[in-house]
Amino acid sequence: MRPNHDVDALILMATTLAAKRRPGQLVEIVAAADLIQGFIPSVEKLDEAIRRLSSLGLIHATEEGLTLTPVGQKIMAKQPKRAAAEETLTAIRSTLADYRPMAEYPPIPLTPEQLIAAIREHKTARKAPGKNLLMPKPKVDRHFKVEGHWRKAPATR
Repeated sequence: MRPNHDVDALILMATTLAAKRRPGQLVEIVAAADLIQGFIPSVEKLDEAIRRLSSLGLIHATEEGLTLTPVGQKIMAKQPKRAAAEETLTAIRSTLADYRPMAEYPPIPLTPEQLIAAIREHKTARKAPGKNLLMPKPKVDRHFKVEGHWRKAPATR
């Protein structure tokens, strides 16, 4: 049984989220990981997870970015659709623990500078005033909403 790393499941789920319609850029995968877990893993852990997943044949690099392989898509299709993020990550971890690749694939060569640049770009985009669709919506504070007589239905006389 091969070792099961927590970041592997996170990166697989983040790649699925970022590469829905087209291959995901590295900064989009970092943003999706931040959205799912609430923090960004370290550069070393990101690099190791991407190398492991690519050597298992679950993700691969294209000219446009990273995307899931057909085997990776099958694994993600088996996951629960309406579960919370933690439950989905647990299910992905157990699926990855049972997964046995048919062949050895070459790992995706990423430099630490590429990962650092992606993390830095995500952090600056998070602070920018524009609309970032990969960030969670802020919760509306309903404390100041007061029920008044204008909100009630008129009484029948």
